[in-house]
Formats: sequence, C-alpha cells, structure tokens
Amino acid sequence: MRTEPKLTRLDRVFARLDREPERPAHIDVPKMSRHRIVLVAATAAFYGAIVWAVVITSWLVRLDWQVMFFRPYQQWSEIHWFVDYYVVLGQRGPTAVMVASWLGWRSWRQHTLRPLLALGVSLLLLNITVGAAKYGMGRLGPHYATIIGSNEMGLGGDIFPSGHTANAVVTWGILAYLASTPRARRWLSAVSAVTSLGVGLATVYLGTHWLSDVLLGWVAGLLIMLALPWFEPLIARAEARIFDLRDRWRSRRSGTASAPVSAPHVVVTPLPADRDDVAARSPRAPAYLAPGPHTARSERTPVTPAGSRRPPHPERLPRGSTSSAHP
Repeated sequence: MRTEPKLTRLDRVFARLDREPERPAHIDVPKMSRHRIVLVAATAAFYGAIVWAVVITSWLVRLDWQVMFFRPYQQWSEIHWFVDYYVVLGQRGPTAVMVASWLGWRSWRQHTLRPLLALGVSLLLLNITVGAAKYGMGRLGPHYATIIGSNEMGLGGDIFPSGHTANAVVTWGILAYLASTPRARRWLSAVSAVTSLGVGLATVYLGTHWLSDVLLGWVAGLLIMLALPWFEPLIARAEARIFDLRDRWRSRRSGTASAPVSAPHVVVTPLPADRDDVAARSPRAPAYLAPGPHTARSERTPVTPAGSRRPPHPERLPRGSTSSAHP
C-alpha cells in the first residue's frame, strides 16, 4: 500500500513559492474617504501646532533642553551598542533597499507594479516635504546649540523635523498600506508605528535630535501616509503606461523574431553583348537547362563556361564514331 508523504509547513511554503505568479482578482486600494480626510486635516493641524510651539520658544523647547541636559547616552550607556544598530532602521538607504526587495518580489508574484510605484511616490513626497521643511526652518541640533534655552531656528541647521523618524514611518508604513487583508494592515501599522517611534527616541538618546524634532518627524511621515490615496490614480496611470510600453516592445520584438525569413530576391542581369560565350547560349533557356526534351547529347551545342581556360571543341565527334584523321 502506497502512502503519500506528509507535507510539513516548510514544504507548503516552498510549494506556494514554486507556483506560477498570478495577478490577484481584486487588489484592495485605499480610498480617500471622509474619515481619512478628517485624519489628514487633524494631522496637518498638529504639525502646525508643533512648529508654532518651537517658533515661539514655548514649553516644548524647554523640554528639549531638559532632555538634552539629561544626556540619556550617559545615563544608560550599557545599551549604546544596541541603539547604534537600531537607529539604522531609520536610515533611508538600507531601509529602502530592504523594503524595495520585498515589494519587488510582490510585484513579480502579483503581476502589478503598484507596490514599487507606491514606494517610489511615498519616498518622493518624503524628500520634497521633509527636505523643504528642514532647510526652510534651519534649526541646529543639540550638539551644535549656541544659546541655552533658545529654539535654534534659522541658523542653517537641517534637523527639524527628524528625517530618520519620518523615513521610518514612511518606509515601514508602506508595508501596512499595501497589506492585502485588514488584519495584516492593523498589525503592520502597529509594528511600523512602534518601530518609527523607537527610531526617533534612539536619535534623542544619541543626542542628534531634539525631542520636538522626533515628534514633528513622526507627524510628517504620518501625514504622507494618510495623503497617499490621493496619488493612487497617478500610480494607476503610470502602471498602465508602463505595461502598455512593455506590450508594444514585446509585440515588436516577437513580430521581428517570428517573421519567416524569405529567400533574397535574385535579380538576373543579362550579360553584355560583347562577351564571347553569349552567342553559344540559348536565348530562351538558361545555360543550366537542356535545349530541348528530346535532343541527343551529341547534337547539343558545346558551351564553354565563362572564365574557363579550356577552349570550345566544335570538332568533337559523337561517341561510338571513328574519325578518319586518326591513323
């Protein structure tokens, strides 16, 4: 009796990976609902409130200085090595490579470019908005502060808002945004929120950012993720355009490769009239054809090929006959 082997969980995973890629029948695309619009407005208002609190040197700036004087990297020096590695989760280069690799695999499996295009749009918005705010407000970091108690604004710095925190929110939040089920979206949203907030606190621990920088960076990244559904029509048009170009290129390539190769047309040009051997050729039949169907070989006109060194022998007799000139 033959029994089928029992598949383990790892075998099922590999069997799923070995299947042919297929495009899902329905891809859940977040819509810009009223609830999301309210969240965008509330987040933008919170963003403006943080900026205003720093500009007027309010209690938030005093809290920044108190945390800076506390020097967390000296208070908990035993975790310094861990924080140095953990803060890499907010650096744009390594995180973009990791997330792009995963989303690229998803794009291949699902026959859609939406994951990669959504990541590209979110990173582009991050660079434009956060970069403009950084250089526009020009705040100096804790290590370069000049006056105790001041907000350090407009002095040529580039740390407000925190780029590490905003990048962590966007890079890891895009995984939750592109999740295929509501449950996965909730779990990934919680993981990305905790990871990004931990990255921000790691920068405060290392003394590279004020606490208000981290708050504004977290809000800036959240604002990008909430506003991303507005760009879904642009992503869909870009995907359709790229696939259209791909199909045209494939059809053009397959049409060129699969076309039957026809024999080149040979144009037969008649030889000039002053050639010696033209007179010996038949005017109606080519040289490689017999002059007639019933002509004996002995009656054919001897022809010397063009370029041959052997002269014609019109005096040659038919086979089987004897010549009187021979002795």
